[in-house]
Amino acid sequence: MGLLSKKDAALITDPLLDDNPITIQVLGICSALAITAELKASLIMAFSVMAVLAVGNVVISLMRNIIPSKIRIIVQLVVVAALVIVVDLVLKAFAYELSKTLSVFVGLIITNCIIMGRFEAFALANGPWKSFLDGIGNAAGYGLILVIVGFFRELLGSGTLLGFKVLGDPITKTGLYAFGYENNGFMIMPPMALIVVGIIIWIQRSKNKSLIEEN
Repeated sequence: MGLLSKKDAALITDPLLDDNPITIQVLGICSALAITAELKASLIMAFSVMAVLAVGNVVISLMRNIIPSKIRIIVQLVVVAALVIVVDLVLKAFAYELSKTLSVFVGLIITNCIIMGRFEAFALANGPWKSFLDGIGNAAGYGLILVIVGFFRELLGSGTLLGFKVLGDPITKTGLYAFGYENNGFMIMPPMALIVVGIIIWIQRSKNKSLIEEN
């Protein structure tokens, strides 16, 4: 028998596609709009949310039988706030320049709907192992969309990926720029993130008709 049962594996794979927290559950849209102008920022945010959600799910699961129901939201906020502080300190220690760019948005992980939603809907009702897998899966699904959006926004908006020029130099007109190509400045503006997410949602539903909501 493998390490993961079929049900356990589904906790990781389902949020990647047919139960994606952004495109299906429509959660965590704000950060998808705010920090995806650069691929590097998208990756850092994705890993930050994964760390907070996976560990937070386990902590809430371990405490689920001793948390009074009337203050469970407060407890959840304390747990996620503590984890976000740890993540923020790690970023400041190892990626200071990027931490300054993401500082406000890393703090907003505390109010990320995905995290509070998984605490409430899953971690409070399941054991630590399943809660850990659920956290990894939902964070991976969230991160996948951020990376896709960040990839196209940086590539088409700046002609770079992870800061490296991949389409040529727009100043000296090398690469694609030698043929008249110009960066689309609209791609790095927040509204374009919403449009890219919308395109992903359209493609996803066109391939899987069961995801289309009936009026």
